[in-house]
Amino acid sequence: MMYPYMILSDETEIVHSHIIEINGEKTVEVHFERATDFGFDTARCSLPSYKWIKIDGFSDNEIDFFENLLRSNAHLFFKYAEIGGIKIA
Repeated sequence: MMYPYMILSDETEIVHSHIIEINGEKTVEVHFERATDFGFDTARCSLPSYKWIKIDGFSDNEIDFFENLLRSNAHLFFKYAEIGGIKIA
């Protein structure tokens, strides 16, 4: 299950997974996606390792921006993954 988190000004959508337990460690996968003329730019990162699983179409500068965003929001991704996403009216 993936849950919406936010949409950036360039229309990059950020979603995150539920809690995934691997070998007793809780992880959350965060997915970045932006529509292009020919499909989508995509990137996926696993927390708490900050290991990039997939990067396609985003620049190094964009990935650096995403990693900073992840580092400052990691606690929220875990919080919302535990409760089934952000509860918005």
